[in-house]
Amino acid sequence: MAMSAGRDDGEPMMEMNTTPLIDVMLVLLIMFIITIPIQTHAVKVDLPQNSNTPANPVDAQKNKITIDAAGTVSWNGAPVDEVTLRQYLDQTAGMNPEPELHFQPAPDARYEAVDRTLAVVKRSAITKLGFIGNEQYRNDF
Repeated sequence: MAMSAGRDDGEPMMEMNTTPLIDVMLVLLIMFIITIPIQTHAVKVDLPQNSNTPANPVDAQKNKITIDAAGTVSWNGAPVDEVTLRQYLDQTAGMNPEPELHFQPAPDARYEAVDRTLAVVKRSAITKLGFIGNEQYRNDF
């Protein structure tokens, strides 16, 4: 960092030569960049595992019980017996918020099967129960 005398009158020039300072700063910057540890950005993803367990048959929004003409009770389209139906209903009653339960017997279903199924529903403490298909009979009475 020398001072140069650019005038003929003998006075020193008061401007500093910054080129060597910039060179040193660039070398320091390059060394700093080299010495920074390499950031390893990793995103942990939990991938699903294959399992032979069936999916949960209880839907969190709404579930449907149907009874056909032969008296077969179905939960969301899958035939169930009274014990399994009660387990599904107890699981539904324990959810927060409780999902809707739609009940749709076939028009030619036996009253005995409908009554048994409604008794199971009543014993399970379900609070959101709706009958599907009654609107087709509104003009009959």
